[in-house]
Amino acid sequence: MELHTVSVLDFIRELGSSAPAPGGGSVAAMNGSTAAALIEMVANLTIGKTKYESVQEEMKTIQTQMCQVKVDFIHYINKDSVAFMELMGAFKLPKETDEEKHIRKEEIQRTTKQAALVPFEIGVLAASLLPLAETVIVKGNSNAITDGAIAVINARAAVKSAFLNVRINLGSIQDQEFVDTMNTRMSKIEATLDEEEKRLLSLVQL
Repeated sequence: MELHTVSVLDFIRELGSSAPAPGGGSVAAMNGSTAAALIEMVANLTIGKTKYESVQEEMKTIQTQMCQVKVDFIHYINKDSVAFMELMGAFKLPKETDEEKHIRKEEIQRTTKQAALVPFEIGVLAASLLPLAETVIVKGNSNAITDGAIAVINARAAVKSAFLNVRINLGSIQDQEFVDTMNTRMSKIEATLDEEEKRLLSLVQL
């Protein structure tokens, strides 16, 4: 199933089935896509409004960026499931001879790395949304300020859930340099993630 082309209802049904994929990584990508779409929405609701004349070009730039980013996330929904299924396929390779065992081991390591890299990319992309969410919260149409806030919440959820999927795969990877690099990069992003969410939500005075 090409998950990036199915309806939301079909995706949710497949998610709740006994199939091993889609799973948490695809949901992380879905959260990222909704965050990007909400940022785009606030920008669109600001463009053309006389009250926000001074930020028109900035909002147009954000709108263009988010239009592409939400599509990137949608493709990650499918990409994460494909990476997982390739990993499952590696475990099913024959292991009767020493050569087959070697090939199987190498393929498991390769596909496990890929299964870690895809959600890592999702998390990094989701984290990059926070400054743009701040811009639309502070400068965008005030009638849609809560949509900007929800974009922040969904972006953070996308980062946290994506990185959980990274870490479960890192536990099976023998390349310690790869593992250390990934952990360092994730820790750097997560170091300020929760506080950043709180700061941005505090900008919404209701």
